[in-house]
Amino acid sequence: MPNTVVSPARKAKILAEALPYIQKFSGKTIVIKYGGNAMTDAALKSSFASDVVLLKLVGLNPIVVHGGGPQIEQLLTRVGKKGEFVQGMRVTDAETMEVVEMVLGGQVNKEIVNLINQHGGKAVGLTGKDARFIRAHKLKVQNGPAGDLIDIGHVGEITQVDPTVLTFLYQGDFIPVIAPIGVGKNGETYNINADVVAGKIAETLRAEKLVLLTNTAGVLDREGKLLTGLTPAEIDALVADGTLSGGMLPKIGSALDAARNGVNSVHIIDGRVPHCLLLEILTDHGVGTMIHGQ
Repeated sequence: MPNTVVSPARKAKILAEALPYIQKFSGKTIVIKYGGNAMTDAALKSSFASDVVLLKLVGLNPIVVHGGGPQIEQLLTRVGKKGEFVQGMRVTDAETMEVVEMVLGGQVNKEIVNLINQHGGKAVGLTGKDARFIRAHKLKVQNGPAGDLIDIGHVGEITQVDPTVLTFLYQGDFIPVIAPIGVGKNGETYNINADVVAGKIAETLRAEKLVLLTNTAGVLDREGKLLTGLTPAEIDALVADGTLSGGMLPKIGSALDAARNGVNSVHIIDGRVPHCLLLEILTDHGVGTMIHGQ
């Protein structure tokens, strides 16, 4: 077994590096989109939970929004359905919506809540239907730049986030854990992209940071080089020239909206790196791409 004991000198160095950031961000809200390998690897799940608890302990207000794509795919396969995506959005018929709500609002949400609580936190699980705090209507996507609008089922576009319940929870020393499910004006249930939900919550709360965990090192150029310290205009150029495409587009769209609407910085980080949250937020060297707010 490798020696995992951290020497007093190393502990002092880590604390000295983190302390200015702890002081700077004390009392600030950090919205974290949790997904990818960090949700499926046991060691990374434990690392994530301990990071969230530590951020709360040192005075930050973490709010977790989670995905669950692999878990949804597993259950769809078991019931004989094949997942389909349009522009990074899951096509969600009525049967698929039942599976999505069961997996996200039940299985995945409760597992994350339990894990954070096991690490000493006080997590509370929610969907956007609780207190109707994520309100939405049906989203239709355009088929190409000049194409027709496509109905992709029970997929929602957020119309309003009511922050009352979230504020109540984090001010009460709880850690909200949110499944990305919204509610329509007549009680309809909508599947919403988790990156979009995280971004809209960050905007509504004027969060200090929006952190999006991914299965890549961050935003990469055409040669695979990590880009960081980007502006929204530079991101727009990467989308326009096709460097960023496919499933990255909802993530990038959420990042840009947040950066342009009051969130101080957005971080797209490598969730495959143990303790990536602490490395990105509380140290000089990050593990991904930072996009500056405007």
